[in-house]
Amino acid sequence: MPKPANANPDFFGFYDLLSEGERTELAEIREYLEREIKPLANAAWEKAEFPFEVVEKFAKLQLAGYQYPEYGDGKPRSPLFTGFLSLELNRIDPSLAVFSGVHTGLAMGSIYNGGDQEQRDRWIPDMAGMTKIGAFALTEPEGGSDVAGGMRTTARREGDQWVLNGAKRWIGNGTFADLIVVWARDEADDQVKGFVVEKGTPGFTATKIEGKIALRTVQNADIVLDDVRIPEANRLQNINSFRDTAKVLAKTRGGVAWQALGVAVRAYELAREYAVQRVQFGKPIGGFQMIQDLLVKMLGNVTAMFGIVVRLNELVAQGRGGAEQAALAKAFTTTKMREVVAWARELFGGNGIVLDYEVAKFFSDAEAVYSFEGSREMNTLIVGKSITGLSAFA
Repeated sequence: MPKPANANPDFFGFYDLLSEGERTELAEIREYLEREIKPLANAAWEKAEFPFEVVEKFAKLQLAGYQYPEYGDGKPRSPLFTGFLSLELNRIDPSLAVFSGVHTGLAMGSIYNGGDQEQRDRWIPDMAGMTKIGAFALTEPEGGSDVAGGMRTTARREGDQWVLNGAKRWIGNGTFADLIVVWARDEADDQVKGFVVEKGTPGFTATKIEGKIALRTVQNADIVLDDVRIPEANRLQNINSFRDTAKVLAKTRGGVAWQALGVAVRAYELAREYAVQRVQFGKPIGGFQMIQDLLVKMLGNVTAMFGIVVRLNELVAQGRGGAEQAALAKAFTTTKMREVVAWARELFGGNGIVLDYEVAKFFSDAEAVYSFEGSREMNTLIVGKSITGLSAFA
């Protein structure tokens, strides 16, 4: 009799590095996501609409509080746990994982790391309970990778107020967020600073970006800031230059590496399942050599991705993981993810372009994950500078 199939994409047992309690908690989260979130995902993706009922469902899981235990359930989790949590979210649906990541990582992370204690206490509890949703407004219509040195959005201080002017683009959650962290260049000292703009502030407008082929559920916005006035109390007190902003990005960049792994894991799972069920020429296509070759190449990539992200989070836990390691992880995993989803779509043949089979969504979403939080090229230059001591940035 044939040996039972090993369907586990974690071929080298990386999950075993978690504590028993963490593995149990992740298993419970996966079951909840499969039951409560997955049934909403494909329809929302096809319509390019956000299913607002998921906010309450995510809140029940206390997802937003895991990285900030003093504002969550008080139970600290390891950095490795938060990485595997990202994998689980992205395995279910990359768009809804981005919603969660923008809120929890970028917006809350900016306030938690860039704000003072009063600001953290003012905003983080509501964000941890997801009664207020956050967004992160850095990228601009004319500035992507060069935003550090070429930010056009300005901030001008007038007494105890700041006046913001400019535009932002690709702002996830931007159409409905309650708290938007806006990055702007201070006209007085030419340094980038962070500001929390609250929903409904005069002069702030957000327009949904239409026609996307990836992460369609994410409500990306074009934002215009026209003499937006906010109090000094809404300026993030511990952000004094773009270097402080980069510290937030370094943490979330490692999270994108886990996101890429989640996308690749699901694409591999879908392809393997299809291969053992789809019958052609009288037997499952998984019994053909070329199909097995595709599956093994996918699994090889997934295994290598596991290795780099797990080690990154171990270094973070030890206080040794820096921007260079996060940049390499992001560049490597997103490149390998792109290969995995392409091979998975190829394995499905014509069925691979139909949403019913799900792989088409992951194939499309991978393109956005490949591009955001620093392109492969920009992350390559960060690592290249680290290993040579020479900057190749233009």
